[in-house]
Amino acid sequence: MKREKKSKEDVCEILCINDRKVASARKAMKSDATLFKLAAIFKVLGDPTRTKIISALLQEELCVCDLSTLIGTSQSAISHQLRVLRNMDLVKYRKDGRIAYYSLDDDHISSILTAGLKHVEE
Repeated sequence: MKREKKSKEDVCEILCINDRKVASARKAMKSDATLFKLAAIFKVLGDPTRTKIISALLQEELCVCDLSTLIGTSQSAISHQLRVLRNMDLVKYRKDGRIAYYSLDDDHISSILTAGLKHVEE
């Protein structure tokens, strides 16, 4: 594990609190409950398999069998990951006979993934 040399360049060397900026930031900051929920979404998206599933569902709805083949893992593993995503309201499903088709729950998740991809591809 590579360690960075500690430098005083990236920290304040004296205590200097700007009360106006702190108050403004505090007023704009979302509630703890909202931020914890957001952190939970990012934690769920931190799993590569779940990110692949979301990426695949950006294109069109897919069934568990399709996702399993596409990602190269078992249907059981895909079903588990889909359950995690569903519990966070990131994906939804519909049944057509005995087939369960999954799609993104709304456009917000598409925007999150698209913004993340732009960030890493720059």
